[in-house]
Amino acid sequence: MSRKAKKLKKQSGVVPYRIVNGKIEVLLVSSRKGQHWVIPKGGIPKTMTAPDSAAKEAWEEAGVVGQVDTNQLGTYKYRKRGKAYRVKVFLLPVAAELSDWLEASIRKRDWLDVTSAIKRVKPSALKRLLKLSGDQMQPLSLF
Repeated sequence: MSRKAKKLKKQSGVVPYRIVNGKIEVLLVSSRKGQHWVIPKGGIPKTMTAPDSAAKEAWEEAGVVGQVDTNQLGTYKYRKRGKAYRVKVFLLPVAAELSDWLEASIRKRDWLDVTSAIKRVKPSALKRLLKLSGDQMQPLSLF
């Protein structure tokens, strides 16, 4: 008899981005303990869609707001404290960056070009998604 597969916990997250002087920058946030750089992500409440949950996480963890692209960029898996997670990832063109936000006291944030962001994150699947995101990011349309 084979071991029962452990259930993956579902999360959603965003790759927040902006375009400055024609160059794409993505926003990474530090983990709560400041040991790693990650994208804003978290559990999906039963009352929310994955894109709405991702937008909430961007506001809470990074202090950025915008309209999440509801086309899923992809997924990646990671393990933490013996649990397995699958993260649905979306793009978020940032419309506003707040100077004070919910987790400002426990997280740092850093705008980076895509290549630098890829070097800074650990999960290889997240590295691939960041590379893919660079091809799909578009300037915000204001009209």
